[in-house]
Amino acid sequence: MTLDSKYNPNQIEDKWYNKWLDDNCFKSSPNSKKEPYTIVIPPPNVTGVLHMGHMLNNSIQDILTRRARMKGKEACWVPGTDHASIATEAKVVEMLKEKGIDKSSLTRDEFLKYAWEWKEKYGGIILEQLKKLGASCDWSRTKFTMDEDLSKSVIKVFIDLYNKGHIYRGIRMVNWDPQGKTALADDEVIYKEVDSHLYYINYKIKDSKDHITIATTRPETLLGDTAVCINPKDKRFKHLRNKSAIVPLVEREVPIIFDEYVDMEFGTGCLKVTPSHDENDYKLGEKHNLSSIDIFDDEGKINKNGILYIGKDRFRVRKQIIKDLKKIGQLSKIENHKNKVGYSERTDAVVEPKISTQWFLSMKEIKMPALDNVMNDKIKFHPKKLKNMYRAWMENINDWCISRQLWWGHQIPAYYLPSGEFVVAETKEKAYIKAKEIDGKIKMDELIQDEDVLDTWFSSWLWPISVFDGINNPKNKEINYYYPTTDLVTAPEIIFFWVARMIISGYEYRNEMPFKNVYFTGIVRDKKRRKMSKSLGNSPDPIELMKKYGADGVRAGMLFSAPAGNDLLFDEKLCEQGRNFSNKLWNAFRLIKNFEISSKGSDQS
Repeated sequence: MTLDSKYNPNQIEDKWYNKWLDDNCFKSSPNSKKEPYTIVIPPPNVTGVLHMGHMLNNSIQDILTRRARMKGKEACWVPGTDHASIATEAKVVEMLKEKGIDKSSLTRDEFLKYAWEWKEKYGGIILEQLKKLGASCDWSRTKFTMDEDLSKSVIKVFIDLYNKGHIYRGIRMVNWDPQGKTALADDEVIYKEVDSHLYYINYKIKDSKDHITIATTRPETLLGDTAVCINPKDKRFKHLRNKSAIVPLVEREVPIIFDEYVDMEFGTGCLKVTPSHDENDYKLGEKHNLSSIDIFDDEGKINKNGILYIGKDRFRVRKQIIKDLKKIGQLSKIENHKNKVGYSERTDAVVEPKISTQWFLSMKEIKMPALDNVMNDKIKFHPKKLKNMYRAWMENINDWCISRQLWWGHQIPAYYLPSGEFVVAETKEKAYIKAKEIDGKIKMDELIQDEDVLDTWFSSWLWPISVFDGINNPKNKEINYYYPTTDLVTAPEIIFFWVARMIISGYEYRNEMPFKNVYFTGIVRDKKRRKMSKSLGNSPDPIELMKKYGADGVRAGMLFSAPAGNDLLFDEKLCEQGRNFSNKLWNAFRLIKNFEISSKGSDQS
């Protein structure tokens, strides 16, 4: 048979990949005669499609898995997807709007029916695309974070941690996403430096012709001011002790307090205090027993507590309030200013600090094994330099806000009595038994389950355990054989979202590390060093690249310049090099294929 001199991946890749699947080449089962090699995929969101970061990450995982097979190990690469509460709910809400349906007009069950339909239609796209990449996963093991067994694991862990005293419900300042209408954990907030303004506003002093000038980047929050704060060491304002200020426009009398928290060098050295809408102001409010006025609704619009501008968006109010302050002569000046603003990692909306009742996981004790066993290199980071970042974050970690004001996800297993007291249990039936111990006359239908769901990461932090059913059946054959997993390949930007939390849960529920090595890929950037994104339009479609250069060509091209932890500056020429390399291998095969082996021995005389 004469073979073409030019390798055509479109004729080869699908044919052989399907052959491998038919022959179960990627399937794995516990084998006591072999050393296990286990790797779990970082589960992509069901809303996702293949991007260049996935290409890099999964190419590396595939290389490690195939290498392990070639070395005679029992290689198991577990694929799956994440339910992605915020992103998926947003997609479903958008889809419903196109049909003329408002989420608020639906019951929870009706909404979830639409959500599951959406997931079944679109949720598997990215896994099919990974097959085009040639990923040698054991597809029979495909998991989803809301599969029944994984969901049971999540609820079981919540109840266990609650019973141990690690989970609590409390009123705290949280990061609020007005677009997603949900609380966020600290590490779901991305801080960006933006061009902003400092607005200098005059506050009158009560019973005086004097005023005090305060600089702020958020003039709209003055509607919720309950104090003015000055550093006690600042001699410029010592005459204002025991005085009160009048908040402009709303004409609210507020105390002038003194606290060393105030930076005398910033702005005018005077601080407006809005305990409901700033983390540090909240702490000042607690310390000085200040009242708290929440002026924003869940969408970031002014509520009735704001008195003025009710129903208007916070950023529109910012523009209007400046005009109104000018009219009454209480805007002193405006300066250009650069500051960092928090954005939602999921929706890219500007995050609003908000006092809210949420569920939290206390991290103080539970984090310690995860910190110690990375620092002592029992779990090895590649590259090692990321250990310092990990340590700094773990040593200063705040309690994890684990509740989300959504319907898509694992509903919190807390049930409220009419009195406001609650019980935590796996089912309503078990909750009822507990509730009767509090109120013997209570009826089943009087128990109301908490409306919130758990943070998506609260399911994926169990991933290396739950994919082998190690929470529900902790002594089963598979978890005992495949756990701990061998390697994890992931991006450094989720080192706190996911990596740290998996290590925490591994030691909490298996008393063992979840993986031995963590290989951090770099970020795929364009030639201008910009992170690839749809909004910038600088990210090629991986599927189109594979059609043009072949899966092996694209994978090889990316790996030519992908050192651990360092960013990859992507250039399509790399894929061309990868295709050329594949062609060389093809021609080497053609040469060998044409060799004829003689049955006669050669004459050595």
